[in-house]
Amino acid sequence: MNTLNLTDGYKVDHRTQYPKGTELVYSNWTPRKSRIDGVDKVVFFGLQYFIKKYLQEEFDKNFFQKPKEEVLKKYRRRISAYLGPDAITYEHIEALHDLGYMPVEIKALSEGMLVPMRMPMFTIKNTLPDFFWVTNFLETVLSCVIWMPCTSATISLQYRKVLDRYAEQTGGDKAFVDWQAHDFSFRGMAGLEAAMMSGAGHLLNFTGTDTIPAIDFLEDYYGADSDKELVGGTVPATEHSVMCMGMEDTEINTFRRLINDVYKTGIVSIVSDTWDFWKVITVYLQELKNEILTRDGKVVIRPDSGDPVKIICGDPNAEPGTPEFKGAVECLWETFGGTMTSKGYKMLDDHIGLIYGDSITLERCEAICRQLEAKGFASTNVVFGIGSYTYQYVTRDTFGFAMKATYGEVNGEGRAIFKNPKTDDGTKISAKGLIRLDGNKLEVTTMTDEVTMEEEAGGMLEVVYRDGEILKEVKLEEIRSLLRRQTEMGLVEV
Repeated sequence: MNTLNLTDGYKVDHRTQYPKGTELVYSNWTPRKSRIDGVDKVVFFGLQYFIKKYLQEEFDKNFFQKPKEEVLKKYRRRISAYLGPDAITYEHIEALHDLGYMPVEIKALSEGMLVPMRMPMFTIKNTLPDFFWVTNFLETVLSCVIWMPCTSATISLQYRKVLDRYAEQTGGDKAFVDWQAHDFSFRGMAGLEAAMMSGAGHLLNFTGTDTIPAIDFLEDYYGADSDKELVGGTVPATEHSVMCMGMEDTEINTFRRLINDVYKTGIVSIVSDTWDFWKVITVYLQELKNEILTRDGKVVIRPDSGDPVKIICGDPNAEPGTPEFKGAVECLWETFGGTMTSKGYKMLDDHIGLIYGDSITLERCEAICRQLEAKGFASTNVVFGIGSYTYQYVTRDTFGFAMKATYGEVNGEGRAIFKNPKTDDGTKISAKGLIRLDGNKLEVTTMTDEVTMEEEAGGMLEVVYRDGEILKEVKLEEIRSLLRRQTEMGLVEV
């Protein structure tokens, strides 16, 4: 892909639309409004990937390192067919190619920081007067890339809040929460890059994932090392094709072969609703009870059809005394028993477990934990498979992300600029002028706009990229640590 095409069509000639003598355009990236109840801060994540992938790798490979004549020929062909012959001139593209790097400066908060609504995560400006047009030329691809990792990281943190809270209330193993939300979203995301970015956002708060490329993403762009740290992991698990191939009338033999021959030790997850889930729970597992309880490991039962709240916790409208009425956790308890936590809640024997991975949402996760608590069970009896039903059912507007110019210079004179549409509800009001954020290493407390250049140079925003060079990098372990410390400080309501 020609990197010059990574912008909205209407931006192609904005350079001639700015006032004559424009020398500087300064913009910021900000979450403006939350559409999720109870979420008033957004996790900042994804900028380092954008810088490395696009400002360095893509522009170097597909623009700066290619012959200028080749690049211009392709770009002229595209724009001439798109806007019409001679619609624009191309000397600015030649000058950028001659320069050999992207002449912008990006100042940002630390990735992993919880950023309040209406406070910018980063600012961007051109570093050379002739390239004032570059700042907002980059807006489209910046927005396209960064909103999703921020959004997924924020939503995964909400799951972490719910699961931490119920583990505390019911006496569950807090370390187990690292594995209690498992990323199942890969196949349902809008392309490979979306799956990697979203999956990486999930792994900021959990370690369970089936999205293998998210681990590569974090190693390639965030200094992770799976040889030295747990980036993400999973367990052996079946799918319906495996169970179907074993045939319905011999399904119990498939279970027996899996737990006795294929996986003699360790954790194995077995999809259990290919035909009759309640028969598996009440008949097959009764027959396999001794084999499961004497096995060195855990057998995890996986239903993934129906209403997850009712399947796990029971359906009050079902016939009393039936498996459907009791729910899967209670049925497993009746067969395998278990222990009591320090808070007096039932915890299944550690040879048996349950995971549900279909159509889980934050609301359903909360409802399941709440109902398990009401039934006297610890929340950590269940693992949740978090799929595209969570991570794909969002948009850039979930947190109102936008990049807006707030300052410029024309013929050496500074101009504080802003937008304030009278027909809007206030969401689209922008900051004005240069911006400064203040606070501490764990919390952004105030934003001040219309500051001087000297004031803007201080504060929490630090230069992370300038003129082709990354000046500050962050690793996965640092982001995870920052999120944990902010949570421990109470900056995330639990």
